Amino acid sequence: MKRLSLIPLLCVITTALFAAKPVGTLHRDTILGVPCQVYLPSSYADHVAGKTSVFPCLYLHHGMFGCEDDWANHRLIPIMDSLLKEEVVVEMVIIMPDNFLGSIPPAERRQLMDAPYVRPDGTPFSERDGHWRKLTSEQERAYEQSGYWEEHFAEFIDAVERKYYVSPRSKNRAVAGLSMGGFHSFHLNHYLAGVFDYVGLFSPVILPRPEYSQLYNDSINGFAEQLPYSSPAYAHWMDEMRGQATLPPAFWIGMGREDRLHGQLTQFRRWLDANGYEYTYFESTGGHTWTNWQEYLQRFLRVCFLREY
Repeated sequence: MKRLSLIPLLCVITTALFAAKPVGTLHRDTILGVPCQVYLPSSYADHVAGKTSVFPCLYLHHGMFGCEDDWANHRLIPIMDSLLKEEVVVEMVIIMPDNFLGSIPPAERRQLMDAPYVRPDGTPFSERDGHWRKLTSEQERAYEQSGYWEEHFAEFIDAVERKYYVSPRSKNRAVAGLSMGGFHSFHLNHYLAGVFDYVGLFSPVILPRPEYSQLYNDSINGFAEQLPYSSPAYAHWMDEMRGQATLPPAFWIGMGREDRLHGQLTQFRRWLDANGYEYTYFESTGGHTWTNWQEYLQRFLRVCFLREY
């Protein structure tokens, strides 16, 4: 009788046992004229086809001089893959917009995108001039801190929720970002009260206009309410936050001990403490680096969408 080898069968069993679980995928999209990278979990198509449960959604922002590709280029897929394999996070949709372009009104945005990559005098922009190489760093900062993104973000959320199979409930919405993206996430939260139940601030800028940074370090309570902020997204942030202290969201804040923004954040945390805010604070070594932001994202994802109601 012919002897059957068990080796091929064992190989099949071993392969099945140790095969990697399906992971999410990245897709490019443009939402309300804003370029985005969109992370969709592996089961997304099945949920849509079967009209089963909708997914929670994280709006994840990049930092100054960045773009919608930054998180994708810094290991978003491996991070999600690892956390899903450990079964410590839930499946979610992640929207990564270009919050710089989102901070520019549509007509000006189109004009900027159509403009040549040269200065007004015809000389080329250098690597140090800014992300788009069409604006100086000062001009880009002015747009990022104009308040336009915050004032129109509700429209952006509506567009996302019409297009993607995501939940419209606050307990299934999160917003997070690094540095200037943390600035946007912070101000979106209080300006759009009750929209997000989870907010991640990774080495965040807190107040607009860098020329006020020394005043910020001196006294967060004494000057901020008197500054002539032109945008309603920033004008009354202290009053808005005082009225929200007993409500969600769950703040998660990460900062490096050597980060240049550490002093500002220390003052902000004192304000949170004085006003009865609960938050999670994680302090790492190092400074304003992607190594830290990747760790902060992993820690933040572990607490997203897990609260009991």
